[in-house]
Amino acid sequence: MNPILVLGSRVVDGRVDTLLASRLDRAAELSGRDPHTPVVVSGLGEAAPMADYLRGLGVQNLIEEPQATSTNENLEKAHALLPDTRQWTVVTSDFHAWRTYLWAWHLGIPITVITARTPLSVRTQMFLREMIALPHSALRVVWRKIVG
Repeated sequence: MNPILVLGSRVVDGRVDTLLASRLDRAAELSGRDPHTPVVVSGLGEAAPMADYLRGLGVQNLIEEPQATSTNENLEKAHALLPDTRQWTVVTSDFHAWRTYLWAWHLGIPITVITARTPLSVRTQMFLREMIALPHSALRVVWRKIVG
């Protein structure tokens, strides 16, 4: 199985919230198919709580990437940890899939996205946020292509 990358999301007081927990639960489910598959958890201030959460679910082959602050950095920094990876399985929330594919395409990192359902309590907020974030990222990618 391809290495699994779980994209970070906000933690509060060192604990994962329901949005991030849905991603981690999905990753644990995937990693259960092959316990030798590396699972990379990525995010500044998020990686350690994410790893702790997954350990609590029995996931063992964890790699923490504790510096990324954005989707593109999550992808870049995780790929730098395992540069021979030919295909990543990226776990993120359903609202975030298109932006993840956009950045991976731009960075030349081959991925398959597996989505976790966004909890109802934050669904509207997250989809509205993504309505701004996706075009913003698209403009950043276009700018980078033009400027080089």
